[in-house]
Amino acid sequence: MENVILVIHLILALGLIGIVLLQRSEGGGLGIGGGGGGGVMSSRGAATALGKLTWGFAIAFLVTSITLTIIAAKNASDGSVVDTLGVAEPAAEGEAPVVPDVTDLLPPVSDDESLTPPRAD
Repeated sequence: MENVILVIHLILALGLIGIVLLQRSEGGGLGIGGGGGGGVMSSRGAATALGKLTWGFAIAFLVTSITLTIIAAKNASDGSVVDTLGVAEPAAEGEAPVVPDVTDLLPPVSDDESLTPPRAD
């Protein structure tokens, strides 16, 4: 069900982008657009139809957005993302962290080898 709503949501997004790009610029915010004409419908009729279609797509887009949010909230678990990684939980308050012994990290040394570097005389 979530995938169906997601596909519808994506189609609505692309449709909304296309409809907005088809509309005539009326504000002239960038100093371009406007003018022209010469379509099958009058400019007022086209603006009204595209405006209504834009509102319809926008409302449907918002409805699918809210629906997908509700579905995602229901599917979310109470656990953390860190729980899915299998990382050990941190120590509780008051407990000292476990520190590994340093000698376990060093390579084994035989009796004839010295741990001190040779002197440079």
